[in-house]
Amino acid sequence: MRLLIFGPQGAGKGTQSARLLEKFDIPVISTGDMFREAVGFDSDLGKKVTEYLDAGKLVPDELTVEVVRERLAQPDAAEGFLIDGFPRNPFQAE
Repeated sequence: MRLLIFGPQGAGKGTQSARLLEKFDIPVISTGDMFREAVGFDSDLGKKVTEYLDAGKLVPDELTVEVVRERLAQPDAAEGFLIDGFPRNPFQAE
């Protein structure tokens, strides 16, 4: 099962994600959580994300897509997942 939930800030994405998680045994994958996780690792990807976040800039689309792809390749997402807050624009959706 592959689910996607998106909307503006404050729309209830997190609330709905939590409810769906109770019903389905799949990981909830959030771009914000992934960025924070990438920063916590001393990887090349984490360093790139850190540069943008420390400068107060948005993480570019190409890097965001790379972070999402890397996360979806993890074993816990093999049977399904719920993506929260991604895609944010048509480029990311493609």
